Amino acid sequence: MELQDYVAILRKRWVSISLITLVALGAAVGVTLLTTPTYEARAQVFVSVRTGGGTTSDLLQGSSFTQKQVKSYTDLVTSPRVLIPVIENLDLSTTPDELARSIAADNPLDTVLINITATHEDPQHAADIANSTAESLATEVTVLEKPQDGPSPVQISSVRAAAPPVDPASPNTKLNVALGVLVGLALGFGIALLREVLDTRVRTEADVRKVTGTSVVAQIVHDDDATRSPLLLAANPHSQRSESFRRLRTNLQFLDVTDDLQTMVVTSSLPGEGKSTTAINLAITLADAGTRVLLIDADLRRPSVARYMDLEGTVGLTTVLIGRASVQDVVQPWGNGQLHVLPSGQIPPNPSELLGSRTMAELLATVSSRYDVVIIDTPPLLPVTDAAILARLTGGAIVVVGAHSVHQQELGQSLGALETVGARVLGLVLNRVPAKQAGSYAYYDYSPLEPTSEARKSRRMSALTARRAQEVEPRRTAGRSPSRDAARHDVVPEHPEEALAAAVGGNRWPGGPLGADQD
Repeated sequence: MELQDYVAILRKRWVSISLITLVALGAAVGVTLLTTPTYEARAQVFVSVRTGGGTTSDLLQGSSFTQKQVKSYTDLVTSPRVLIPVIENLDLSTTPDELARSIAADNPLDTVLINITATHEDPQHAADIANSTAESLATEVTVLEKPQDGPSPVQISSVRAAAPPVDPASPNTKLNVALGVLVGLALGFGIALLREVLDTRVRTEADVRKVTGTSVVAQIVHDDDATRSPLLLAANPHSQRSESFRRLRTNLQFLDVTDDLQTMVVTSSLPGEGKSTTAINLAITLADAGTRVLLIDADLRRPSVARYMDLEGTVGLTTVLIGRASVQDVVQPWGNGQLHVLPSGQIPPNPSELLGSRTMAELLATVSSRYDVVIIDTPPLLPVTDAAILARLTGGAIVVVGAHSVHQQELGQSLGALETVGARVLGLVLNRVPAKQAGSYAYYDYSPLEPTSEARKSRRMSALTARRAQEVEPRRTAGRSPSRDAARHDVVPEHPEEALAAAVGGNRWPGGPLGADQD
C-alpha cells in the first residue's frame, strides 16, 4: 500500500478511529482515577573504608575494595537481616518479603553511593521506611565486616535523608493520558487497516479492475429517493441518477460497433444489487430517445418488473412459453408508446428449463425482429443458472455491480459462470455509487431553472398572440385546399425527442447512421 492508500483509510475510517481513541483515553483516565496514589522517598548512603595509613597505595587498595563491596551491600538492602530491624523499629504489620517488594536499591555507576527508595501510600511512612532501612544497612554492614581483633574497616554514612514527598509517584496522569491517546490511535488505525484488508467488497471502479478487465460502462449515482421512486427517470428526469442512465444509454452504442446488439441480458451476482431497476430505467431511457424497446421480465423466481411499473403481471412470458398466448396478446405498452413490457406471468416450477428451451430461443428471434432493442431482466448469477442460460442465447449480458454490496470474489465467480457457458459480458454497471465517489460533476445541479418574471411575462404575451392568431386563422384560411393548409402547417411537436429521433432514423439506436431506413 502507498501513502495515499493510508490517507484514504484515515479519511474513510476517521470516525471509528476517533471513537477507539476516545475509548482508550477514557480507559486511561479511569484507571488513573481508580488507582491509589503511592509516594516514593529516597535516602542515600556513602560507603567508605578506613585505612591504616595515609599512603597512596593504602588509599587505592581501600577504594578498590569499597567499589567491589558496594554491589554486595546494594543487594543486602532487601535482605531480611536488614528489613527485620526496620519492621521492629517502625512497628510495621508486614513481613520482610512484603516490605522488600516496596523497597528498591541501586548503585550509580563508578560510585560508592547507594540509593534506597521506599514506596508507600503514605508519604511520611515512605520517608520513615527509607531512613530506617539506611540506618539498618549501616549497622548490619558494620557487624558483618568487623574483624575479630578490631573495629570494622567499612563505614556507611548517610549523605541524604529521605523527606516526605509532595507529589505522588504513581499514577502519572500526564503519562497515562498520553499513552491512552497513542494506544488508541495505534489500535484504531490498526483495526481500520485490518478491516480494509479483510473487506473485499467492491466500492470503486479500481476494485472492479482487480477482478476483471471488462469495462465499467456506467456508474449509477446513489439517490436516497430511489427506494421510494425506483423509476427515477419518470419521477425526477433531471436528477443526477437519471443522467447516469442516459450516460449508460450513450455508452452502450460503443460496446461493439460491428455487431448489432438487439438483445441483452441485465443481471447481477447477488439479489439486491439493483439489476431490475437498472433494466427498467435503461429501457425507459432508450424509449425516450425514440428506440423501440421490449423489456422482458425473465426473473421467473422473484419477478418485480410488473410491480415496479404498475402493470398486470399474472400473464406474460410463461404464458407465451407454454403456448397459451402470443406475444402480441400479453405485451403491455408503457410511457410514450416506444416501450413495451412483457411481464413474467405465473411463476413456474421449472424456470431454468423454460428459459433454456427452444421455444424461448424462437421467442427471442421473433421479438428481436420487431423491436430495436430487447432488454431481459434475469435472476442473479450465483444463486441460479437462469441468467447464464439466457446470456448465451442473446447478444450478451450487462452485469450490475452493487457498490458496497458484492465482494470481489463473488463478482469473479459470477463472471466466471458467464465465461463457462460461452456468454459474452457486454460491460459492468457500478450501481449506487456515492456522489463523492462518482466525481465532481455529481455536485452540479443542471435541472431546469424557474422562469424569471420577464420570461413569464414574455410567455404570457406569446400565448395571448397565439390565441388571437387562432381566432383570425379560420377567416384567413377560408377557401384554401386541405393540401395547401397541411403544407403550411407548422406545429411544435409535443415530444421533441421523438421528432428528432424520427428525423434521424430514431427507431434505431441513438446515434445510429443518419438516413437509415425505418423498420
